[in-house]
Amino acid sequence: MEGLLWGIIFLLLLWAGVLSARLCCYKKQMSHMLKELRILESEETNLLLTCAVKIGQTPEVVSAVNRVLEKSRKRQERMIRENRIYRESITGISHDIRTPLTSARGYIQMLRGENDFYGRNKREDHGSPGRDNGASERADAGRRLLWAQIVERRLNDLSVLLDQLFLYARIEAGEISLSMEEANVSNLFAETISLFYEDFLEKGCEPEIFIEPEPCHIRTDKQAFVRITENLIRNALVHGAGDYKISLKGQEDSVTMRVSNAAGGIETGELERIFDRFYTADTSTGRKSTGLGLAIVKELAQRMGGEVRAGLEAGIFSVEVRFLR
Repeated sequence: MEGLLWGIIFLLLLWAGVLSARLCCYKKQMSHMLKELRILESEETNLLLTCAVKIGQTPEVVSAVNRVLEKSRKRQERMIRENRIYRESITGISHDIRTPLTSARGYIQMLRGENDFYGRNKREDHGSPGRDNGASERADAGRRLLWAQIVERRLNDLSVLLDQLFLYARIEAGEISLSMEEANVSNLFAETISLFYEDFLEKGCEPEIFIEPEPCHIRTDKQAFVRITENLIRNALVHGAGDYKISLKGQEDSVTMRVSNAAGGIETGELERIFDRFYTADTSTGRKSTGLGLAIVKELAQRMGGEVRAGLEAGIFSVEVRFLR
């Protein structure tokens, strides 16, 4: 009996020693983790936690904490990247808005100066023999008309930029409600294209247009459909380099709108970002785009159950929007 009692005491002492050893290991691991966490807290580092003692579930705990750290770092990197893109976009948009304003202001000053100069000379030269005042007046009038037209175009560019910013802000805020109805989009498509006749003339080219002979009926929001068409054509005019093709084709279960043009410097690697907000492949100082046109196309098309894709083949850039019937 006494031997049994001593055996039990020995086992208890042995178990207490094991527990004490495990407790020491846990304390060592906690101290090690605390030290590493303090380093992570005080320094910008990509280090992860390590196991000083692999005992019990310690490796699983360390792995779980490391996964949380990596997820947090990725989120932070994404936020930093998005903030950088946002700042660059705001800078670009500010330039895009300032450029037509500066240009318009310059031509208005020229018009004002021309009028002052012309009025002063008219008073000074009134009745001067041998001066062809009629020809001079016609030349002055032609010059002033040209400058006035340039001012109008610059202000139109500014109006488009601000309109896109306002629309995208409303889409992001969820303030756009679509009114879906059955509509013949062939007519809408043709009417919208006709609005850009003068723009294509200014580019010195005529687009190749195809519209399905049979009426294309789909459920759509008419204003959103027109906006998508306008943005695709405007994007082609601003960034394209000719060879414009515009089409609306009907299939059994869908209707596909397609606008293509000779690529103006875009590369295949940029296709993944082409629908990102504020993204533009044109980095020149004379660009006339906020980089929101195609982002608006994608948002509106998807809200109407459509699909959007961009392609680049043999130097031809294209955007297709497919609407389900």
